[in-house]
Amino acid sequence: MRAAAILGLGTSESDLRAFGSGAATTWAEGLPSSAEEADAVVIFGGDGTVHRHLAALVRLQLPVLVVPSGSGNDFARALNLRSVGDSLKAWRGFEAGKVRPRAMDLGVIRPDASPGVARYFCCVAGCGLDAATARRANQMPRWLRGHGGYVLALLPALVRLPAYAIRIRRCNGPGEHRTGEDCSGERRTGEHHFDGPHFDEHREEARPTLLAAFANTQFFGDGMRIAPQADASDGQLDICRIGKMNAIELAGMFPTVYFGRHLGSPRVEYWKDKRVRVESDVPLEIYADGEFVCETPAEISVAPGALRVIAG
Repeated sequence: MRAAAILGLGTSESDLRAFGSGAATTWAEGLPSSAEEADAVVIFGGDGTVHRHLAALVRLQLPVLVVPSGSGNDFARALNLRSVGDSLKAWRGFEAGKVRPRAMDLGVIRPDASPGVARYFCCVAGCGLDAATARRANQMPRWLRGHGGYVLALLPALVRLPAYAIRIRRCNGPGEHRTGEDCSGERRTGEHHFDGPHFDEHREEARPTLLAAFANTQFFGDGMRIAPQADASDGQLDICRIGKMNAIELAGMFPTVYFGRHLGSPRVEYWKDKRVRVESDVPLEIYADGEFVCETPAEISVAPGALRVIAG
Protein backbone atom coordinates (compact mmCIF):
# COMPACT_ATOMS: atom_id res chain seq x y z
CA MET A 1 0.00 0.00 0.00
CA ARG A 2 1.13 3.57 -0.73
CA ALA A 3 0.14 6.38 1.60
CA ALA A 4 0.65 10.13 1.37
CA ALA A 5 1.14 12.00 4.65
CA ILE A 6 0.26 15.66 5.11
CA LEU A 7 1.94 17.14 8.17
CA GLY A 8 0.05 20.18 9.43
CA LEU A 9 1.33 23.02 11.58
CA GLY A 10 2.92 21.76 14.78
CA THR A 11 3.39 18.18 13.53
CA SER A 12 6.50 16.43 12.24
CA GLU A 13 7.82 13.11 10.98
CA SER A 14 7.86 11.83 14.56
CA ASP A 15 4.05 11.84 14.51
CA LEU A 16 4.17 9.49 11.55
CA ARG A 17 6.32 6.81 13.16
CA ALA A 18 3.51 4.89 14.87
CA PHE A 19 1.58 4.71 11.60
CA GLY A 20 4.60 3.58 9.61
CA SER A 21 5.57 0.75 11.96
CA GLY A 22 2.77 -1.62 11.00
CA ALA A 23 1.98 -3.32 7.70
CA ALA A 24 4.13 -2.88 4.60
CA THR A 25 3.03 0.61 3.61
CA THR A 26 5.22 2.95 1.59
CA TRP A 27 4.95 6.54 2.81
CA ALA A 28 5.53 9.80 0.98
CA GLU A 29 5.13 13.32 2.37
CA GLY A 30 2.90 15.83 0.66
CA LEU A 31 -0.26 15.65 -1.41
CA PRO A 32 0.06 13.40 -4.48
CA SER A 33 -0.45 15.02 -7.87
CA SER A 34 -2.66 12.17 -9.10
CA ALA A 35 -4.70 9.30 -7.67
CA GLU A 36 -2.31 6.79 -9.26
CA GLU A 37 0.49 7.85 -6.90
CA ALA A 38 -1.16 6.77 -3.62
CA ASP A 39 -3.86 4.54 -2.16
CA ALA A 40 -4.78 6.85 0.74
CA VAL A 41 -4.02 10.22 2.31
CA VAL A 42 -3.35 10.67 6.03
CA ILE A 43 -3.65 14.22 7.37
CA PHE A 44 -1.96 15.11 10.67
CA GLY A 45 -3.63 18.34 11.72
CA GLY A 46 -6.84 20.08 12.61
CA ASP A 47 -9.84 21.52 10.81
CA GLY A 48 -7.86 24.29 9.14
CA THR A 49 -5.36 21.83 7.64
CA VAL A 50 -8.16 19.64 6.27
CA HIS A 51 -10.02 22.70 4.96
CA ARG A 52 -7.05 23.95 2.95
CA HIS A 53 -6.72 20.62 1.11
CA LEU A 54 -10.37 19.82 0.42
CA ALA A 55 -10.43 20.88 -3.23
CA ALA A 56 -7.48 18.61 -4.03
CA LEU A 57 -8.89 15.73 -1.97
CA VAL A 58 -12.20 15.93 -3.82
CA ARG A 59 -10.33 15.85 -7.14
CA LEU A 60 -8.17 12.87 -6.12
CA GLN A 61 -11.02 10.84 -4.57
CA LEU A 62 -8.54 8.96 -2.38
CA PRO A 63 -9.57 7.67 1.06
CA VAL A 64 -8.67 10.24 3.73
CA LEU A 65 -7.78 9.58 7.37
CA VAL A 66 -7.51 12.50 9.78
CA VAL A 67 -5.23 12.31 12.82
CA PRO A 68 -6.47 14.97 15.28
CA SER A 69 -3.39 17.14 15.86
CA GLY A 70 -4.67 20.70 15.53
CA SER A 71 -6.00 23.45 17.74
CA GLY A 72 -9.52 22.52 16.64
CA ASN A 73 -10.44 18.94 15.71
CA ASP A 74 -14.16 19.04 15.04
CA PHE A 75 -13.94 17.17 11.73
CA ALA A 76 -12.05 14.29 13.34
CA ARG A 77 -14.59 14.35 16.17
CA ALA A 78 -17.41 13.99 13.64
CA LEU A 79 -15.65 10.88 12.28
CA ASN A 80 -15.37 9.35 15.78
CA LEU A 81 -11.61 9.98 15.76
CA ARG A 82 -11.17 11.72 19.10
CA SER A 83 -7.52 10.82 19.65
CA VAL A 84 -4.39 9.74 17.81
CA GLY A 85 -5.08 6.23 19.12
CA ASP A 86 -8.51 6.19 17.47
CA SER A 87 -6.97 7.19 14.14
CA LEU A 88 -4.21 4.59 14.46
CA LYS A 89 -6.78 1.86 15.12
CA ALA A 90 -8.82 2.94 12.09
CA TRP A 91 -5.66 2.97 9.95
CA ARG A 92 -4.66 -0.52 11.01
CA GLY A 93 -8.14 -1.72 10.11
CA PHE A 94 -7.88 -0.03 6.71
CA GLU A 95 -4.47 -1.60 6.04
CA ALA A 96 -5.91 -5.00 6.89
CA GLY A 97 -8.92 -4.49 4.64
CA LYS A 98 -11.34 -4.56 7.58
CA VAL A 99 -12.28 -0.87 7.50
CA ARG A 100 -13.72 0.44 4.26
CA PRO A 101 -13.80 4.13 3.34
CA ARG A 102 -17.19 5.77 3.06
CA ALA A 103 -18.45 8.78 1.16
CA MET A 104 -19.46 11.89 3.07
CA ASP A 105 -20.91 15.24 2.07
CA LEU A 106 -19.11 18.56 1.99
CA GLY A 107 -20.44 22.09 2.11
CA VAL A 108 -19.76 24.49 -0.75
CA ILE A 109 -19.59 28.29 -0.64
CA ARG A 110 -19.88 30.33 -3.85
CA PRO A 111 -19.20 34.04 -3.20
CA ASP A 112 -20.93 36.60 -5.37
CA ALA A 113 -17.67 38.55 -5.42
CA SER A 114 -15.87 35.65 -7.17
CA PRO A 115 -18.16 34.16 -9.83
CA GLY A 116 -17.21 30.63 -10.72
CA VAL A 117 -15.25 30.06 -7.49
CA ALA A 118 -16.39 27.27 -5.16
CA ARG A 119 -14.87 26.76 -1.70
CA TYR A 120 -15.46 23.45 0.10
CA PHE A 121 -15.87 23.11 3.85
CA CYS A 122 -16.11 19.97 5.95
CA CYS A 123 -17.69 21.11 9.23
CA VAL A 124 -19.59 24.39 9.64
CA ALA A 125 -19.71 27.75 7.86
CA GLY A 126 -20.99 30.74 9.79
CA CYS A 127 -21.43 34.48 9.83
CA GLY A 128 -22.17 36.95 12.59
CA LEU A 129 -20.92 36.07 16.06
CA ASP A 130 -19.18 32.89 14.91
CA ALA A 131 -17.11 34.69 12.28
CA ALA A 132 -16.07 37.42 14.72
CA THR A 133 -15.07 34.79 17.29
CA ALA A 134 -13.12 32.73 14.74
CA ARG A 135 -11.23 35.82 13.63
CA ARG A 136 -10.18 36.60 17.22
CA ALA A 137 -9.25 32.97 17.90
CA ASN A 138 -7.00 32.85 14.84
CA GLN A 139 -5.00 35.76 16.27
CA MET A 140 -4.19 33.82 19.44
CA PRO A 141 -1.07 31.67 19.92
CA ARG A 142 -1.62 28.14 18.67
CA TRP A 143 -1.28 26.54 22.11
CA LEU A 144 -3.98 28.85 23.46
CA ARG A 145 -6.32 28.13 20.55
CA GLY A 146 -6.01 24.45 21.39
CA HIS A 147 -6.98 25.01 25.03
CA GLY A 148 -10.32 26.77 24.94
CA GLY A 149 -9.30 29.49 22.50
CA TYR A 150 -12.71 29.70 20.84
CA VAL A 151 -14.46 30.27 24.16
CA LEU A 152 -11.87 32.84 25.22
CA ALA A 153 -12.34 34.66 21.92
CA LEU A 154 -16.09 34.62 22.43
CA LEU A 155 -16.01 36.33 25.83
CA PRO A 156 -15.28 39.89 24.56
CA ALA A 157 -18.26 39.58 22.22
CA LEU A 158 -20.57 39.04 25.18
CA VAL A 159 -20.05 42.67 26.18
CA ARG A 160 -21.54 43.87 22.92
CA LEU A 161 -23.74 41.62 20.82
CA PRO A 162 -24.44 43.20 17.44
CA ALA A 163 -27.35 41.62 15.60
CA TYR A 164 -27.04 41.97 11.84
CA ALA A 165 -29.89 42.06 9.35
CA ILE A 166 -29.38 38.74 7.55
CA ARG A 167 -31.60 37.18 4.91
CA ILE A 168 -31.39 33.44 4.28
CA ARG A 169 -33.22 32.58 1.09
CA ARG A 170 -34.07 29.01 0.20
CA CYS A 171 -33.46 27.88 -3.35
CA ASN A 172 -35.47 26.50 -6.18
CA GLY A 173 -33.38 24.57 -8.66
CA PRO A 174 -33.77 22.04 -11.48
CA GLY A 175 -33.38 18.34 -10.93
CA GLU A 176 -33.73 18.54 -7.14
CA HIS A 177 -37.50 18.63 -6.65
CA ARG A 178 -40.83 18.52 -8.41
CA THR A 179 -42.56 21.61 -9.73
CA GLY A 180 -44.13 23.52 -6.89
CA GLU A 181 -41.63 22.42 -4.22
CA ASP A 182 -38.60 24.11 -2.73
CA CYS A 183 -35.27 22.37 -2.18
CA SER A 184 -36.43 20.85 1.10
CA GLY A 185 -39.23 19.02 -0.66
CA GLU A 186 -41.89 21.11 1.09
CA ARG A 187 -44.94 21.97 -0.99
CA ARG A 188 -45.25 25.54 -2.22
CA THR A 189 -48.37 27.29 -3.43
CA GLY A 190 -48.83 27.89 -7.15
CA GLU A 191 -46.97 26.44 -10.11
CA HIS A 192 -43.32 27.26 -10.79
CA HIS A 193 -41.16 26.47 -13.81
CA PHE A 194 -37.38 26.56 -13.48
CA ASP A 195 -34.63 26.81 -16.10
CA GLY A 196 -31.84 27.29 -13.54
CA PRO A 197 -31.27 27.87 -9.81
CA HIS A 198 -33.67 30.45 -8.38
CA PHE A 199 -34.12 31.74 -4.86
CA ASP A 200 -37.36 32.53 -3.11
CA GLU A 201 -37.69 36.31 -2.85
CA HIS A 202 -40.64 36.24 -0.49
CA ARG A 203 -40.04 33.40 1.96
CA GLU A 204 -37.40 35.21 4.03
CA GLU A 205 -37.16 38.80 5.23
CA ALA A 206 -33.88 40.23 6.51
CA ARG A 207 -34.06 39.81 10.29
CA PRO A 208 -31.79 40.67 13.22
CA THR A 209 -29.44 37.69 13.56
CA LEU A 210 -26.74 37.08 16.12
CA LEU A 211 -25.35 33.98 14.43
CA ALA A 212 -26.14 31.96 11.31
CA ALA A 213 -24.50 28.54 10.98
CA PHE A 214 -24.58 26.25 7.95
CA ALA A 215 -23.53 22.82 9.12
CA ASN A 216 -22.35 19.69 7.37
CA THR A 217 -21.40 18.05 10.68
CA GLN A 218 -22.59 18.61 14.25
CA PHE A 219 -19.56 20.35 15.75
CA PHE A 220 -17.80 23.69 15.63
CA GLY A 221 -15.76 25.77 18.08
CA ASP A 222 -13.90 22.68 19.35
CA GLY A 223 -16.81 20.55 20.49
CA MET A 224 -19.95 22.73 20.42
CA ARG A 225 -22.89 20.84 18.94
CA ILE A 226 -24.32 23.75 17.01
CA ALA A 227 -26.16 21.34 14.67
CA PRO A 228 -27.07 18.28 16.77
CA GLN A 229 -29.18 16.73 13.99
CA ALA A 230 -26.55 17.08 11.25
CA ASP A 231 -25.73 13.98 9.21
CA ALA A 232 -22.86 14.31 6.75
CA SER A 233 -24.37 11.62 4.51
CA ASP A 234 -27.94 12.91 4.09
CA GLY A 235 -27.28 15.31 1.21
CA GLN A 236 -28.42 18.35 3.20
CA LEU A 237 -27.04 21.16 5.34
CA ASP A 238 -28.39 21.86 8.80
CA ILE A 239 -29.02 25.57 9.29
CA CYS A 240 -29.11 27.16 12.73
CA ARG A 241 -30.03 30.81 13.12
CA ILE A 242 -29.82 32.48 16.53
CA GLY A 243 -31.83 35.68 16.72
CA LYS A 244 -31.11 38.83 18.63
CA MET A 245 -30.68 38.43 22.38
CA ASN A 246 -28.96 40.22 25.22
CA ALA A 247 -25.80 39.09 27.02
CA ILE A 248 -27.70 37.52 29.90
CA GLU A 249 -29.84 35.43 27.55
CA LEU A 250 -26.78 34.30 25.60
CA ALA A 251 -24.83 33.47 28.74
CA GLY A 252 -27.73 31.27 29.84
CA MET A 253 -28.02 29.51 26.50
CA PHE A 254 -24.31 29.19 25.70
CA PRO A 255 -23.54 26.11 27.88
CA THR A 256 -26.45 24.21 26.30
CA VAL A 257 -24.78 24.40 22.86
CA TYR A 258 -22.20 21.80 23.98
CA PHE A 259 -25.04 19.31 24.43
CA GLY A 260 -27.17 20.40 21.48
CA ARG A 261 -29.97 21.58 23.76
CA HIS A 262 -30.07 25.15 22.48
CA LEU A 263 -32.70 24.15 19.92
CA GLY A 264 -35.31 24.51 22.65
CA SER A 265 -34.74 28.25 22.84
CA PRO A 266 -37.39 30.46 21.20
CA ARG A 267 -34.51 32.53 19.81
CA VAL A 268 -33.23 29.59 17.74
CA GLU A 269 -34.46 28.49 14.32
CA TYR A 270 -33.30 25.20 12.85
CA TRP A 271 -33.98 23.48 9.54
CA LYS A 272 -32.38 21.45 6.74
CA ASP A 273 -31.78 22.55 3.16
CA LYS A 274 -29.72 21.69 0.10
CA ARG A 275 -28.91 25.22 -1.02
CA VAL A 276 -29.47 28.69 0.40
CA ARG A 277 -28.43 32.21 -0.40
CA VAL A 278 -27.09 34.44 2.40
CA GLU A 279 -27.44 38.21 2.15
CA SER A 280 -26.95 41.05 4.62
CA ASP A 281 -27.46 44.79 4.73
CA VAL A 282 -23.70 45.26 5.12
CA PRO A 283 -21.01 42.79 3.97
CA LEU A 284 -20.37 40.18 6.68
CA GLU A 285 -17.45 37.80 6.91
CA ILE A 286 -18.14 34.11 6.38
CA TYR A 287 -15.78 31.69 8.12
CA ALA A 288 -15.79 27.93 7.55
CA ASP A 289 -13.85 25.33 9.52
CA GLY A 290 -12.34 28.28 11.41
CA GLU A 291 -10.94 29.84 8.21
CA PHE A 292 -11.99 33.04 6.45
CA VAL A 293 -13.69 32.31 3.12
CA CYS A 294 -15.47 35.41 1.83
CA GLU A 295 -18.04 38.10 2.61
CA THR A 296 -21.76 38.05 2.01
CA PRO A 297 -23.62 37.75 -0.29
CA ALA A 298 -22.91 34.13 -1.13
CA GLU A 299 -24.59 30.87 -2.00
CA ILE A 300 -24.05 27.94 0.36
CA SER A 301 -24.92 24.41 -0.72
CA VAL A 302 -24.07 20.75 -0.19
CA ALA A 303 -21.94 18.46 -2.37
CA PRO A 304 -23.28 14.95 -1.61
CA GLY A 305 -20.68 12.22 -1.18
CA ALA A 306 -17.85 14.49 -2.32
CA LEU A 307 -15.15 13.15 0.04
CA ARG A 308 -14.05 9.59 0.84
CA VAL A 309 -13.06 9.16 4.49
CA ILE A 310 -11.74 6.49 6.85
CA ALA A 311 -13.82 6.82 10.00
CA GLY A 312 -13.53 5.44 13.50
